[in-house]
Amino acid sequence: MIEITVELVRRLMDSQFPQWSHLSIRPVERSGHDNRTFRLGDELSIRLPSHESYASAVEKESLWLPVFQPLLSLPVPAPVAKGEPTDEYPLPWSVNRWIEGDTVSRSNIRDLNEFSEDLAEFLKELEAIDPSRGIPAGIQNFHRGGNLAVYDHDTRSVIETLSGEYDPMLLTEIWELSLKTRYQSVPLWVHGDIAVGNLLVKDGRLCGVIDFGTMGVGDPSCDLVMAWNFFDDVSRERFISRMNIDEDTVHRARGWALWKALITYAWNDKGSELSDWGKHVIHVIIRDYKRL
Repeated sequence: MIEITVELVRRLMDSQFPQWSHLSIRPVERSGHDNRTFRLGDELSIRLPSHESYASAVEKESLWLPVFQPLLSLPVPAPVAKGEPTDEYPLPWSVNRWIEGDTVSRSNIRDLNEFSEDLAEFLKELEAIDPSRGIPAGIQNFHRGGNLAVYDHDTRSVIETLSGEYDPMLLTEIWELSLKTRYQSVPLWVHGDIAVGNLLVKDGRLCGVIDFGTMGVGDPSCDLVMAWNFFDDVSRERFISRMNIDEDTVHRARGWALWKALITYAWNDKGSELSDWGKHVIHVIIRDYKRL
């Protein structure tokens, strides 16, 4: 990972965009893992990939987000300028319009069912955008929207290591059910990382969606993981119903959620915030599956 400091960002901005040299630069509270985000004055933000693996997203967002913006009812990042690599920071980076809102949490939304419906409506709008010139899911977006089986080895390995904590046969059954079917319809646009950190709330309602770095076209089941990552039993059913999806898509979506929860729990220090989150989601998935 590249160490990205305010001082580094200041030097990049002053050398490439001196027209904004008078604006303050400050890190945002929840900057993310794949990218580091800084506030530029009151109306702009600066986004820098933390590793070369995420650098291709800059060009992708600058190309596609202007296409998406007029077709979506919620704000998404609006690229303003693209920064060039330098010897000090060897990756492309971007300047975008700032979107007002707070990272979603259970405490800042006024109604969980309403929020689930708002998110479903946004995803349906995204899926309705013409995908014919879109970028196929694959290595470029870590296979979001692609074949979930690409993560089969990692998932089964983690299930084996957790056999003393969870029933490996049950977890394997859930996992194999998610792999049983393949997406057979026209590829649709996917955000690729619909997660708490990328959803903004204002006045208790969903008000914006950020970080489209893993966008692509493919199977939209990967965008449904909030059903287990965030929603309760009632709002989960409301969300799935509003998305109007079939049972096979639900199983694949649950598989995406399980993969992410397993590796997050197993690959982070026990007792850390990330590991605890993964453990919680595993329990939610198991309980939900047993209700079938």
